[in-house]
Amino acid sequence: MTETRARQIANVVLAAAAAGTAFMIVRDPPLRRTAWRLARIWATGPLAVWAATEVHRAWEQSGR
Repeated sequence: MTETRARQIANVVLAAAAAGTAFMIVRDPPLRRTAWRLARIWATGPLAVWAATEVHRAWEQSGR
């Protein structure tokens, strides 16, 4: 088996696992509420910090 083929198979397996997980979360209301809660926490915490850091880095690299 080549490395390219192994990567393709790994990608398919990961995509199937992600699709199965998403299906279970969509079907189960308590899991859906938990997923939305975690998404909101992530969006207001780490995502906001990452975005601010990237904007600051881009500003510094632009030379302004």
